[in-house]
Parts: sequence; C-alpha cells; structure tokens
Amino acid sequence: MSRVRIFTDSTCDLSDELIHRYQIEVVPLYVVFDDVSLKDGVTIRPDRLFELVDENGKLPKTAAPSPIDFERAFEGAVQAGDDVVYIGLSSELSSTIQNASIAAANFPDDKVTVIDSRTLSTGIGLLVLKAAHSAQEGKSSSEIKSMIESFLSHIEVEFIIDTLEYLHKGGRCSSVQHFLGSLLKIRPVVKVIDGAMTLTDKVRGKREKALQQLLDNALALKDEMDTEFLFVTHAMAADEAAYVKEQIEQQTNIKQVYITETGCVVSSHCGPRTLGIVFAKK
Repeated sequence: MSRVRIFTDSTCDLSDELIHRYQIEVVPLYVVFDDVSLKDGVTIRPDRLFELVDENGKLPKTAAPSPIDFERAFEGAVQAGDDVVYIGLSSELSSTIQNASIAAANFPDDKVTVIDSRTLSTGIGLLVLKAAHSAQEGKSSSEIKSMIESFLSHIEVEFIIDTLEYLHKGGRCSSVQHFLGSLLKIRPVVKVIDGAMTLTDKVRGKREKALQQLLDNALALKDEMDTEFLFVTHAMAADEAAYVKEQIEQQTNIKQVYITETGCVVSSHCGPRTLGIVFAKK
C-alpha cells in the first residue's frame, strides 16, 4: 500500500512545530502589495504585514496558489510512489480548492485527493492533524477522505475582531458602519457557517467583554467537545490567548490546547488582535 502524505495550505495556521512533527506539507497562498507578490508564511509574516498596512494605508490583496503551484508541490510525492491528500481553504472563500483540483487532474487516478475543508484557519489545521494521525496509522487516502468529510460538520470556528478598520479597508463594512462601530467600540463576533464567515454578534464595550463572550460561547458546548485537541488562534494577542487557554484547560477535559498565530491571509482580512477558539464536536 502506498504511503499517504498530507498537504494543506498556509491558511491552516498550524505552528511550525506541529507542521514538522506531523510531516505536513504546506502550499503557501499569496499576499500582494501593489506589484509585489509575497508568499504567506514564507516571505512575509503577520508582524511585517501589519507594518506594511500602517505604512501604506491600505490592505494587500490575497491570491490562491495557481494550479502550477499545486502541481509542483504534489509531483515529488507522486513520483516517489506516495498518495497525496490535500485539505484546503473553504471553496466559499477562495479559488484554492478549484486550483488544487485542476492540478490533481494531471496525475494518475486516485493519486491526489482534494478535500474542501469548508472552513478556515485552524479549523483546517484541526482536520489536517486528524488526517495526519490517520496516515501515520496506515489508513489509505480513500479512508482518510471518508473520515474527514464525515467530520466537516463537527468543526466549530468562532473569533472576535478587535477593530473594524481592516473590514472597512477591505470593503466588508461601509464608512458609516466603520464610524459608528468605532465610536461605540463594537467588536464583531464571527463564526464559520456553511464554509463562509458569518457575523453572529456585535459586542459593545470593552474588549474584555467580547473576549468573555467568545469564551462563554465555547464553554457552553464543553460537554459536546471532542477532547483530543482545541486551538486558540490569535493575531498579536499572545497574552489573551494564554488566558483563554488557561480557562479552557481549567474548565474542560481537552487533552491538548494549542496556541497558534493566524497567518497573513486571515490577518489581512481581520486585523491585529483577532482571537479565535477552534474545536471539534463529538
């Protein structure tokens, strides 16, 4: 039986340590400032991204890897006789899955399996780790595909956005919404539903209130949580991520709570001090 190698893209927001530990291969998306195209997590990191946004006064564009990018990424594994399982950013948010599928069609049947995660950030990362565990156990690519696709609806991804500035610059909220939101200190709570980002709440007041709302929403489901692992994912909010991790460890029986940083693609849409809680339900 061929070995199965797990691929994903840079929006999975897994740490370098986890990527190395589970031998995951990552295809980067692009962050484009004017005519300069940078590879997410390779030639640009979030701290530099925020600096460039402040310097330029505008957001970058983001772009999916091309079919050629994916073909080049997959071909080494296929030439080695291995099977590839790729789990990528929701097709509702990007052409990443479409481009990966175009590349997969250039390989022999069943050598490259493409799975639409229907989620983003460490929602993808969680699926990727489950796939990597299964690959290490010797499961076939078809078995891994079946397991992951049956698990997609179990993934919970919710996060708070600290400022409307990035949503405004990216055309996702009007000038009036931006002005009123900033004036009233409104912090959106966003959840991934049916593969898309959906505004589920608007918390008015101090950031601590929004953070508590996020934590309460997760803990309300603690009896339904898959106990294998949970992610606290953030952009430039390390202290608060540590606090949330501590609270979850104290109030649930999750075996492993990971803190990870959002990559440049998610950060460019949501901004600094974004913080999310990601887990799977049983």
